[in-house]
Amino acid sequence: MTDPITQEIVANALASLADEMATTIFRTAHSTIVRDGMDFSAALCNAAGDTVAQAVTIPFHLGSIPTAMASLLDHYGERLRPGDVYALNDPFDGGMHLQDIFVVKPVFAEEELVGFACATAHHGDVGGRLPGSGACDNTEIFQEGLRLPWLRLYAEGEPVEDVFKIIRANVRIPRMTLGDLGAQVAACSVAERGLQELAARYGSGRLAALMEGLIEHTERLVRHELASWPDGSAEFTDYLDSDGIEVREVPVHVRVSIAGDELTADFSQSAPMVRGALNSTRSFVAAAVYQAVRAALAVEVPNTSGAFRPVHVITKPGTIAEVVMPGASSMRGVTGFRVVDAVAGALAQLVPERIPAAGEGGNTIAVFGGGREGGERFVYSELVTGTWGGTPEADGNDGVSNPAATASNIPVEVAESEFPIVVERYGLVPDTGGAGRFRGGLAIERSWRCLTPDTSLVVRSDRQLHAPYGLAGGDDGARSANLLRHADGSEEQLPPMFSRVVQRGDVFHHRTAGGGGFGDPLEREPEAVAADVRDGKVGVEAARERYGVVVREGAVDDAATAAERSRT
Repeated sequence: MTDPITQEIVANALASLADEMATTIFRTAHSTIVRDGMDFSAALCNAAGDTVAQAVTIPFHLGSIPTAMASLLDHYGERLRPGDVYALNDPFDGGMHLQDIFVVKPVFAEEELVGFACATAHHGDVGGRLPGSGACDNTEIFQEGLRLPWLRLYAEGEPVEDVFKIIRANVRIPRMTLGDLGAQVAACSVAERGLQELAARYGSGRLAALMEGLIEHTERLVRHELASWPDGSAEFTDYLDSDGIEVREVPVHVRVSIAGDELTADFSQSAPMVRGALNSTRSFVAAAVYQAVRAALAVEVPNTSGAFRPVHVITKPGTIAEVVMPGASSMRGVTGFRVVDAVAGALAQLVPERIPAAGEGGNTIAVFGGGREGGERFVYSELVTGTWGGTPEADGNDGVSNPAATASNIPVEVAESEFPIVVERYGLVPDTGGAGRFRGGLAIERSWRCLTPDTSLVVRSDRQLHAPYGLAGGDDGARSANLLRHADGSEEQLPPMFSRVVQRGDVFHHRTAGGGGFGDPLEREPEAVAADVRDGKVGVEAARERYGVVVREGAVDDAATAAERSRT
């Protein structure tokens, strides 16, 4: 029997190693999207490819690792060698989309395979039709950039120069892409040393047993939690606002079933594949489901593959939830956010005390690309991180990333010092959080002025037509908006997803959606409403109209509030 104390010590050591990997990437990456936007992940796997630890990084990436590792082992299982490093971004070979490159290093201790180090990063450019590679109006994978099936990046410690030559020849800014790849390799080398030290301390066989014990412990915790939920099924449909090319409803439908200690999420009735690049791999949908279920658990569980074992995901090939060749998928992230919201909407009918209202709908991506004076190219990828919905216990957080993709905005100072861009506005938007007993978080707005001519602008946003939903009587959050102010003073409303060319002096303004509210707004404490008014989060008129609270000079007018609420 595994010693639980030793198992916990090893679990903490593995988690620390994963965090060291993340710190290495953060400190050594070249692109802003990885270094500042923190769109990367790190994890450790055992010799079978099962996750045993992960850093506090992007859940969407981490939940996709089991599929990627299964593909790697299928290709190279008997040919892994010490010093090898493998790379993948092909969504039809275990990857997610072309911008996310997996880098994996098998770890050996005295010629015995003891595990794998895995680093995933969203690369600022991997070639393709437009700067940044991802575009909602890509219509096939061949427009999206360089496609890498599993291949050796290093062979027994030596770089495979032909592979690096191919990458260098196919990306717009080689120093950026190769620099980020180098950061991933460095992170894997850090983890390799740590795993070898653990194998030397405990022995390879015992370390393997401790890892498996940790996975099984995680599985038991999740199964015990699911067994406490009521058996039953619920369905929910959420919608994308676009197919990537034109504005139209694209349904993401799920049926969630709980039976004993297992949960099944069935997406087979979701929309057929769309024309644009919003189609998702099955592994990415599964990662989104895992995140939604994990977020509803009351118990803390280790970050291992054991958490996935009681959760079953059903998808149908040829739908938006399971792309098939040659479908485009570069902007599938927004579909993952809708999957999370759809699963949460179904779970809210089964375990309502566990589920918050919908957040902003996911991080918005804006990619500016072009040429500087002198001819040097640039690709500036921006993440606008948003807000959460109200929960059964508290208001939604403002100005934080969606829980499914814990990325960050690019700091204004970094954006303006490294790119020909001026950020003219950045802040919270009053009166955008859904009213409720617990208010939804506020929307975020950001404006960029372009300083170069003929600049490519690619935007992926959502929730412009379908607002983030409220729960338990809470109101929906405000919808998102895109506005282009031309240098001549004219203005143009833009759809949620688009690709176009902008000119010097043009200003693109984006506002995310606000979070949905939770509970009846008339049950909100009047003093909490007054505090929101004092903080500028809710206006005086909105306090009266949406909450029935009359605020005068920052304080609640008790008599007027009682009268106002009695009329509602």
